[in-house]
Amino acid sequence: MKRFLSSLLLTSLFWSTFNLSKPLLNFSAIAQTNPELSYSFYGKSIPLTLREHTIAVSFRQIANTRGIERPLPVYLQLQQDLQTVNQTQSRGMTAPAIQVQPLGENYALVTFSANTRENSQIDRQIRQQSYVAETLPVLSLSGVEDPSASFVLPNEIVISFDPDLTDRQRQALLDREGLEIIRPLQFTQHRYLARSKSRQGLAVLHLANRLNRQVGIQSATPNFIQSLSYQQDTAAPLSPTELSLEQQLNKLPRIDAAYPSQLLPLAWHLNSTAQRPQSQPRTDVHATEAWRESNGGEGVVIAVIDSLIQWDHPDLMQRVHTADPQTQNLLPGEVHGWDFTGDRQTCSDRNPRNCVMGDPDTRLSEAELTILKTDFQNTFQLSDQQLLNQYKNLANQVRSNYPDYSDAQVANTIRDWIRSSISAEFHGTWASGVIVAHPQNAIGAIGVAPQAEILPVRVFGLRGEITAARLIEAVGYAAERGVDVINLSLGGLLPNQELTDQIFQVLDADPNLAIVAAAGNESLDGVAFPAAIPGVISVGATNLQGKRTFYSSYGGRLNVVAPGGETAIEQRGGILTTGGTWLPGFWQGLEPPKQAWASSLDPLGQYVQVQGTSFSSPIVAGVVALMKGVNPELSRDRVREILEDTASYDGLTLSRADLNHYRLQSQVGMTMLQDRLSGIFPMPKPVSAEQYFYGYGLVNAEAAVQQAKREQ
Repeated sequence: MKRFLSSLLLTSLFWSTFNLSKPLLNFSAIAQTNPELSYSFYGKSIPLTLREHTIAVSFRQIANTRGIERPLPVYLQLQQDLQTVNQTQSRGMTAPAIQVQPLGENYALVTFSANTRENSQIDRQIRQQSYVAETLPVLSLSGVEDPSASFVLPNEIVISFDPDLTDRQRQALLDREGLEIIRPLQFTQHRYLARSKSRQGLAVLHLANRLNRQVGIQSATPNFIQSLSYQQDTAAPLSPTELSLEQQLNKLPRIDAAYPSQLLPLAWHLNSTAQRPQSQPRTDVHATEAWRESNGGEGVVIAVIDSLIQWDHPDLMQRVHTADPQTQNLLPGEVHGWDFTGDRQTCSDRNPRNCVMGDPDTRLSEAELTILKTDFQNTFQLSDQQLLNQYKNLANQVRSNYPDYSDAQVANTIRDWIRSSISAEFHGTWASGVIVAHPQNAIGAIGVAPQAEILPVRVFGLRGEITAARLIEAVGYAAERGVDVINLSLGGLLPNQELTDQIFQVLDADPNLAIVAAAGNESLDGVAFPAAIPGVISVGATNLQGKRTFYSSYGGRLNVVAPGGETAIEQRGGILTTGGTWLPGFWQGLEPPKQAWASSLDPLGQYVQVQGTSFSSPIVAGVVALMKGVNPELSRDRVREILEDTASYDGLTLSRADLNHYRLQSQVGMTMLQDRLSGIFPMPKPVSAEQYFYGYGLVNAEAAVQQAKREQ
């Protein structure tokens, strides 16, 4: 199903996954300003920039069956072919640096140095390869210089038609614009994925903008391909404690709770008393007290829309939702959620003509394991020198950024980044564990709502590849399945009108449905999309010390905060949850290590400690599940009001840097500090510094559940 990931070219992949304090590449994707480049979001033009020295590639042949391996990755073949051509043309001179990054199943990014011949020549070289279907533009939001924030413009447009159009009128409109329907989007109405019959490249962007002005079309937006890989902000190898898990637990006091867990003392987000002196205020959400007031979220279903969700983890397998066979519009093979990634179809055994896009299994496939396994095992099997030889390009980039590093430090940096990146493919498993983990025999992790159930919904391919069309379908699917809560730990998407309309539609259809989303990890004024959509509960992040985490966004449209963790200084400051690298396939033929590594809490990575608003959001989703467990009739608006009314600034403090930021912003109203349109300043009467950075405050699960019970 997925392409094989060769260790020879892992450099590009892992450098694109992490943010470092210095530039990662010896060359950068230079932005080319073009005032005519933009796309429309409710009539507002969002200016875009074309990335020079970067070209996206769409490949012709894609494996569509789970478990089938490709003998040779196409992106690696392209890397080799381009290197061969340019070495030949260089005629004894140093060949230009060209790197090919795989992007999901179907695409790759080709990046080349600024001194390389012009884009058109590289483009011609790429198109000459028989396995290349087409080349595509790479864009970014204007003013954003980070090359990793780029996105691809395919020949795909999501179109929402006026529901009053007849089929004949719709087809006439398509014919007039030279469009053809790829397919109707599932779990939504009057929305289609279309492509141009004749236009390609930037012309697709211009076509989408023109469609927005056509009578009969409500909106049209290119189906941009983004990559939202989990980012571990660190400039050096992670340093997990040398103490064993047992030794760590022996140093912490036990916590008695309604749902016992051996690891509970490390789960400071649930109860911080084990890690904070009694003289200091608590910085958790009082989950253990809320358990005594609730049924643990029993009967509540939370859709986790995310990446790989390994629901057969020992602490999750009893908490995964099982589809009722009598469910209306049950998908072929659907049992435990749905995987919307890729371009494959799943057909009914009884009716081969009944085929839908997607896959009934959100877990790691054998083909995906093949992609990840070799490089993962290399980090444990290879010596320092072997690792440096195997990953020469990566080693050179580490040395260019950290010239004082010894060979051992460079090798350990490579190890940690590779391991962390592969571990982070299970981001959806992490979010799921935060919500519903329930250990067997009191050994393992515990979630905020350990009696609730999750509906796994996968929208991210490997390396964080995602499209708006995929997410539109996933939101509609979750709503149609009647879930009580949707968790969206995916802040940072491009604002998209079709997705916004879909969220409005599902919220209007069910006033009790609560959607909780991450505020974003960009440390900007104004929460990220889709958390900024009205009706969505947006959640920022705090740390063990009760301060805003260095990454959490704030200001406009921020509702509340919850623990998100910080692991940069010490690993115990992260959020404890379920991991995915414990799968036997990762360790086949390999002797497991004797101690934890990177973000793992144990040698196999069955448990991890992580950071991000991605984990603040599921904490609040779990609190909502506790509330709905005691009062299922709570409306969405009332849920939000209770969360805000019962939240407080107790235990929270502001850093001097944040206070100075607030002082400048509130008194001067400097527009340069307004990072997003949702920023709240300047205002005639600015809100307090606490509300600016923490919204209505730190969520209190105990108080929220008590209030929900009073309103039964």
